[in-house]
Amino acid sequence: MNIPTTAPLTGPACRAGRALLQWSTQDLAKAAGVSPTTVNAIEGGKPFRPGSARKIVEAFAANSVEITNGAGTGARLVADGGAT
Repeated sequence: MNIPTTAPLTGPACRAGRALLQWSTQDLAKAAGVSPTTVNAIEGGKPFRPGSARKIVEAFAANSVEITNGAGTGARLVADGGAT
């Protein structure tokens, strides 16, 4: 599986990814192996560790969600089960 490396995780993108999966912050935290406090910090625009962001992006990718930063920050579903 290719993990996207060009789109940094932002609070709005994290919320968009959760919305696509209909996940709570607790659901994402469990899938990514981080604390709910970390998810809330990212979504609230507070400082966070790059390793935590990587784990969250990987959890999204494993569930067919790609973090994007084209014209704006966000997330999208991908058809092949992983980011391209």
